[in-house]
Amino acid sequence: MASQYHVQQPRRAIGTRPQFSTNRPSVKGPAFAKYRSKMARDLACILDLNSSVTSWACSPLPLVTGHSEHVPDFWMRDTDGVSWLLDAPDRKLSCNPEVLLDAALAEGRRYRLVDSSEIYDGFRLRNAKDLLRYSGHNASLGDRVRLLSALEEHGSLSFADCLRAIHETQPVAALASLILHGFVEVELDDRLIGPETMVRRIRA
Repeated sequence: MASQYHVQQPRRAIGTRPQFSTNRPSVKGPAFAKYRSKMARDLACILDLNSSVTSWACSPLPLVTGHSEHVPDFWMRDTDGVSWLLDAPDRKLSCNPEVLLDAALAEGRRYRLVDSSEIYDGFRLRNAKDLLRYSGHNASLGDRVRLLSALEEHGSLSFADCLRAIHETQPVAALASLILHGFVEVELDDRLIGPETMVRRIRA
């Protein structure tokens, strides 16, 4: 129960003014976004590359806990249609996260304070940033059909072999776009994307 937790100095509209902004085109979020911190901006990169995320936005409507209002870093919807409110790991909360979870559940949403390991462990963030450089690009229809047909035939191909199947568009940009838009997938956590990285087709 929320009443179990002590809340110090009740305040309204808790949060800090966003300090980081970018007009980096986003795959699942807004074209222009302002973030509370660099860590929040890094979390946005992870959300864009998470296959279970369908959309996200910054600075959603606040959670009312009865003691204060808390504006989470992100609103997110997953592939099951569940609406989430997320805070980056560096967020300083005025109350126990369980209080915010209870407030979110009362509104038909869920709340989570993301652990830093989900952002910074492994190579996912570095690979996400590399791929998102190409988020404003698209593969031509011909290149998409050729590559998906090749993957259909072989099951999987190396990144280098996939580049050789792309003729009409800048190869790296085209392949990155197909990854970002969910046509193909690569392993993002184990190592940096390289020529030997295996590419697989995603089936809807």
